Amino acid sequence: MAPAVVVPDALRRRYLGTRDGRAWVADLPGLVETSLAAFRLVPDPPGAAPWHGHGALVLPVRSAHGTPAVLKFPFPHPEAATEAAALALWDGNGAVRLLDRDAAGTCLVLERLNPDRTLLQADMADAVRIWGSLVRRLGLPGSDSPHWAAIPSLAEHAEQLSDELPAEWDALGRPFERWLLEAALEVCQTRGAVGRRSARDVLVHADLHYANVLARPGQPDAYAAIDPQAVFGEPEYAVAPMLWNRLRDLDASTPEDSLLARLEALCSAAGLDRNAALDWSVLREVTNALDYVREGQHGDAQRSVWVASALTGRGHPGIPPVEELPAA
Repeated sequence: MAPAVVVPDALRRRYLGTRDGRAWVADLPGLVETSLAAFRLVPDPPGAAPWHGHGALVLPVRSAHGTPAVLKFPFPHPEAATEAAALALWDGNGAVRLLDRDAAGTCLVLERLNPDRTLLQADMADAVRIWGSLVRRLGLPGSDSPHWAAIPSLAEHAEQLSDELPAEWDALGRPFERWLLEAALEVCQTRGAVGRRSARDVLVHADLHYANVLARPGQPDAYAAIDPQAVFGEPEYAVAPMLWNRLRDLDASTPEDSLLARLEALCSAAGLDRNAALDWSVLREVTNALDYVREGQHGDAQRSVWVASALTGRGHPGIPPVEELPAA
């Protein structure tokens, strides 16, 4: 009998470089079969090709009662470990609804959204407005729910970066100017102090970019977030992915000013502090730049350096014009 799914080539290629990745790809067809039986679901339509993002296989399914849903199989990695807990805390308010999951967390049953309607297709003004409304809804304060145990502290993460970034910058050959590294370290010191807690700390979707906001079917202006990488901390941490994506939409004549104007618009729509959002975005892009250099993705590293530098108000030498940088 043919397997329920054939793993898409793009997803297969992405994970064939490591032992864990190869094992996950090899196990996926069997995991899909097991999960369909366990949750009493069938592919919808029969023989449907799976969807996939950067780190998960997603299969459209339907229940015995005819309810549309999707089965999601995320690659097991630390950033995916918070997904089920965050979705349970949000319970469908601003985020895709978690309908069920297996005990090991290898498979999630989620409500089915419209993959063809994301904020990538939306006019920028509409995208900013919709994103801002979601940030307000997703920013839950802490509670006594056991799901919070899976959500890491943002302040502790920033404190850890203050130790790691200088050594990594040096080990990678000092790939950008020291002043940019120091700007990131200042953020670590001011926003990641030991034991820091703020009355403003909330549940934050740390990967809330345009492609991770999908429309709810049959509801013209209803959108929901997917693929959370959740942290507990200042809500302004959510802004950065909306800056480093869709750079082609910036005003080509004054891209740095246009980027700062987008930052202002996002903060206004979501009720965020502009300075905190700028700080976190600089730190995130400096961290991203080092990650890209380590992985040999030098064009992406240059894009991150451009964004971080533009936010500080300084130009970085050796970076191509924004229109020549690779899209995120």
